[in-house]
Amino acid sequence: MLTFDKHIETLINRPSINNSLMLAGRALMAYLFIIAGWNKIVGYSGTVAYMESQGIPGSLAILVILLELGGGLAILIGYQTRIIAVFLALFCIMTGIIFHGAPEDATSLMKNLAMAGGFIYILVQGSGKFSIDHLLTHK
Repeated sequence: MLTFDKHIETLINRPSINNSLMLAGRALMAYLFIIAGWNKIVGYSGTVAYMESQGIPGSLAILVILLELGGGLAILIGYQTRIIAVFLALFCIMTGIIFHGAPEDATSLMKNLAMAGGFIYILVQGSGKFSIDHLLTHK
């Protein structure tokens, strides 16, 4: 088993592969939020009604859309990645508890917590070379 670990370590320590994997990870994390934000725009009245049914002011829908769609796009392109990762991690935890806190919805809560964990990794690792952040800091 150690040799397999060594091969994986050798593979991901190649800068091109490492940075490509970081981009792929960001894209996979961002996809959910881009789609969710867009769906909230398309179904705005339904989004507001659902939020209000859960005791959340419907006026916050705009902020949720900005965070999901805007934050998802920012993570995808790697812009202000660490800051956005903090906000999205907190958002995942809060929405997980608010909307999926019931025992019968435990799987959805765990998925939200797992997404928060992914954003914490992005916070720690940054965006990688294939990002706007890298372009802005390495001129």
